[in-house]
Amino acid sequence: MATGRTHRPATRSRGIPEATVARLPLYLRALTGLSERSVPTVSSEELAAAAGVNSAKLRKDFSYLGSYGTRGVGYDVEYLVYQISRELGLTQDWPVVIVGIGNLGAALANYGGFASRGFRVAALIDADPAMAGKPVAGIPVQHSDELEKIISDNGVSIGVIATPAGAAQPVCDRLVAAGVTSILNFAPTVLSVPEGVDVRKVDLSIELQILAFHEQRKAGEDAAAAEAADVAPVVRGGAAVDRKGPDGDMPAVMPA
Repeated sequence: MATGRTHRPATRSRGIPEATVARLPLYLRALTGLSERSVPTVSSEELAAAAGVNSAKLRKDFSYLGSYGTRGVGYDVEYLVYQISRELGLTQDWPVVIVGIGNLGAALANYGGFASRGFRVAALIDADPAMAGKPVAGIPVQHSDELEKIISDNGVSIGVIATPAGAAQPVCDRLVAAGVTSILNFAPTVLSVPEGVDVRKVDLSIELQILAFHEQRKAGEDAAAAEAADVAPVVRGGAAVDRKGPDGDMPAVMPA
């Protein structure tokens, strides 16, 4: 359980580590679930379990926010939701453009979680002239020729790239030149950006490959365990006796 209680205004000068920043959305998701169930307070252990981290790490992360909870009570759920939302910049509206309205881009456009988390899809952009004017998630797709004007008119600083790999870098260059300073990249390629531009990459195939590695390792461990059990010696009368006979089969007669 966290001890004491002190609240300080969130400031960038405290230098919150990137690893902590990466965990803040996990805490916010868990806290939002608690808030929706009208849970007023939560202990560090309960919240850490819901977020998938250990409680000591959670308390350390929250110390960067100036939030230390109350002994015997825990953390105020609503206050933490506000505090983390403010630190993440979610207390304001962030217009976002999605470039590349294929299957993935259309799925992102239809995702209902953007609005509730402080993001507004300002425009959908695609290079295919046949897509122009077609509504996706109630938003008409606009041609990529209008990209710079769209970004300027909507004050966009966050762009989402869902194009094929070959088109991603040129699209990225145009976004950056137009004033976008943060990019979420779904294209299976590494983007080159200048200083001051942040890129987050989401590659589903890489994540699946990592899972395949773990599955292969688990299968190998299971096979090794089964083999070890199959050849493990049987102890009779204090002496170890091999389970297998000379030809690898179980001996017909076991020694007494």
